[in-house]
Amino acid sequence: MQINCIPSGALGVNTYYVRDEITNKGFILDPGGFSPNMLNLIKQDDCTIQYIILTHGHGDHIGGVQQYMEAFPNAQLVACIHEKALLADPRLNMSRECGGAAVALEADLWVDDGETLQIGEMSLKFIHTPGHTEGGMCILIDNILFSGDTLFQQSIGRTDFPGGSFTAIKNSIHNKLFVLPDETTVYPGHMGSTNIGFEKRNNPFV
Repeated sequence: MQINCIPSGALGVNTYYVRDEITNKGFILDPGGFSPNMLNLIKQDDCTIQYIILTHGHGDHIGGVQQYMEAFPNAQLVACIHEKALLADPRLNMSRECGGAAVALEADLWVDDGETLQIGEMSLKFIHTPGHTEGGMCILIDNILFSGDTLFQQSIGRTDFPGGSFTAIKNSIHNKLFVLPDETTVYPGHMGSTNIGFEKRNNPFV
């Protein structure tokens, strides 16, 4: 599995391009903005992008969706079913504040907690982790966790936006993420990578 991270959008969201090297199929995660560098990398790999996946619907994570959908017209947009209202309403997802343009989205594929998706040889498991938003989710592939804005290196996602809840995000992290093996590598929506064991020992917020 090849993982590429290129920050994008006004707030420098960690946008990931993940490729299964066996089948040359892949996905884009959290396109905060459109990155010509990422597009060139995908084209150099000649990778078939099957899905564009959102960990949640805040404007800083969705600003590049439309351009990537145009670049990869056969790709499907994937989001958590509990994020439907936020994605559809620019006032709730704050896309104007984050990128200057209102963004309203309808996913092609709505997923829920525990469901899986196969991309080449990669099996993606979706973990519903409310707290930062009602429909926030993480994606687990073997011992790799893409945590969106739920869990950061020694921090957690903000809970003061509409739909946010400190109690909910704390429960999500303890009951759904900290039960994963300590060696699970965490790739968050902002800042650098970490692992579950380190966060269990050192994260001051949970």
